[in-house]
Amino acid sequence: MSATQPGLSLVILRNVPLFSGLDDHELEKLAKLAGRKRVERAATVVRAGDATDSLYVLISGRAKVTNTDEEGREIILAWLGPGEFFGEMGLIDGSPRSANVVAAETCELLFLDKSSLQQCMQENFQVAMKLMKILVLRLREADRKIESLALLDVYGRVARLLLDMSELVEGNRVVKKKMSKQDMAKMIGASREMVSKVMRDLELSGYIRIENDLVVIPGAA
Repeated sequence: MSATQPGLSLVILRNVPLFSGLDDHELEKLAKLAGRKRVERAATVVRAGDATDSLYVLISGRAKVTNTDEEGREIILAWLGPGEFFGEMGLIDGSPRSANVVAAETCELLFLDKSSLQQCMQENFQVAMKLMKILVLRLREADRKIESLALLDVYGRVARLLLDMSELVEGNRVVKKKMSKQDMAKMIGASREMVSKVMRDLELSGYIRIENDLVVIPGAA
């Protein structure tokens, strides 16, 4: 864990949606308080139950937010990519970390301690508002996942996951983020074998295509 150059932090913070409303002077003040760290693949960045001390911003790489069920099996709650942040909830309510965040590949991270973030929100109402909006969005996404688990069968859950993870590319929806069948199973509460069967059935039925290891959903604009 180390400090980073304010100029570099400024560039990074400017591209983080949470801080996009700040001017360069405000970003410079925040950048001077930021630190930077690198974590290797499979390393745990934060652990459920630990005290919350910092907000983390992902500069590069991918990370997964996980928890475990009563039998100790891993559940994937979300995937994070560059520009996304985590660790904010405990900084607001003072509670311990609610989930694990694990590096899915080598990651570069920027971090701000609790007092720096709270000062930023007190001085910049738009940051506090944007944080609330992002938290509401994440709550809505959590509600959708709960609804899927309660109301949809495995076919429906796989289909919704693919649509949620996809991007619009030339009239088709494309899942650019590579996910193993095991990871998909951990996200929707199913077995890897069942997910593999559903993916085969969807492909044979023409609902999806596999092109260069990417999942294409034809005509689902």
